[in-house]
Amino acid sequence: MAGSRIWDLPTRLFHWMLVLLVLIAWQSAERRDISLHVLAGSGVAGLIVFRLWWGFFGGSTARFANFIKGPGAVLGYARSLFTHKEPALGHNPMGGWSVVGLLLVLLGLTGFGLFASDVDGLDSGPFADFVDYDTGRLASHLHARFFDGLEILVALHLCAILFYHLVKRHKLVHAMVTGRQAHLADGAFTPGSRVMLGIGVVLGMAVTLGLAHLGGAF
Repeated sequence: MAGSRIWDLPTRLFHWMLVLLVLIAWQSAERRDISLHVLAGSGVAGLIVFRLWWGFFGGSTARFANFIKGPGAVLGYARSLFTHKEPALGHNPMGGWSVVGLLLVLLGLTGFGLFASDVDGLDSGPFADFVDYDTGRLASHLHARFFDGLEILVALHLCAILFYHLVKRHKLVHAMVTGRQAHLADGAFTPGSRVMLGIGVVLGMAVTLGLAHLGGAF
């Protein structure tokens, strides 16, 4: 069965582009390729801006109002983790808060990266010139700590995917590729408008290109 449509194309592209750019940013930092690191980080910042916009104006399952639930809903869902109840149409209450956590960590990671400065002050973020040396070094330290936090959240995310695949038999990766979740009848999915999508893409591109230019990536 094809299942129900739960993820629109913009949400899926955001997800996989974010994975790719975070990996590029990580590897470029390891190799001290600062130009590529700034370019990838600028792309991540642009994606975050797009996702925040899409969280208010996108498809129904991408909207924050659809998956950010209160403590009661989260606890209620946690009690059902080891049952084989049907998957939610989109993020479940626990997964919704994991999305919020990832976005907040990425905001901190990219935000402090904008002001980060290395020891000799040569390799710096786009806005490092607006702060003094000590502030730039503090931003660099916090940039690294937020990356540590991102690693923890990614590890938890991968563990959750494995749990859902082995225990609950929900193919979350497949759904994020195809946009459809098996074992669900067609639900009340509503796509976002093309106008809102266009605005979100323009905003994300403007942030990416602006930061990359300021950071000397091109």
